[in-house]
Amino acid sequence: MIAHLRGRLFSKQPGQAIVEAGGVGYDVTISVPTFTALPAEGAEVSLFIHTQVREDVLALFGFLELDEKRLFERLITVSGVGPKLAVTILSGLNPERTVTAIRAQDHATLTRIPGVGKKLAERLVVELKDKLEDMATAPAVVSAGPAAEDVLSALTNLGYQRPAAQKAIESAVAKNKAAGENFDELFRAALQLIR
Repeated sequence: MIAHLRGRLFSKQPGQAIVEAGGVGYDVTISVPTFTALPAEGAEVSLFIHTQVREDVLALFGFLELDEKRLFERLITVSGVGPKLAVTILSGLNPERTVTAIRAQDHATLTRIPGVGKKLAERLVVELKDKLEDMATAPAVVSAGPAAEDVLSALTNLGYQRPAAQKAIESAVAKNKAAGENFDELFRAALQLIR
């Protein structure tokens, strides 16, 4: 079984990356968050891998974060959720929000993900709500105002670490409560504090 892969990122596109290691190009299925966090083509990359072996195919699913791989492996234990749908779920919601939605039995959030209907959302909650205790959820920044979640997403997409971005957002709102209402204002303030 392949559990980890390090090599040169030969090519990338949404849903797929080819990693060259030891002269072999490995075709790896990836989620949208992993795709957006990948370095430029030609750079070295390190992915956690879930290997699926069937009689007709050997498929690799790659994740930059170990928590995302662990959640993927929990999702595919749910009846009716295969690896491709699990990648779609992880592409629709980040791992923290997925775990939070399942724990909170938030069917409405889960059904916003393409391919997840009401019955599947219910099954995800029933089969996983007690199996996610060890999965960390990031503290919500929603209390910082309606723009906080979008600013957090923007900062992490720019490459800032999530805890540092959250702290900058909280500090910006502590200095100016109104900043939490406006994306541009909060983004600029948090950006100044994170540097």
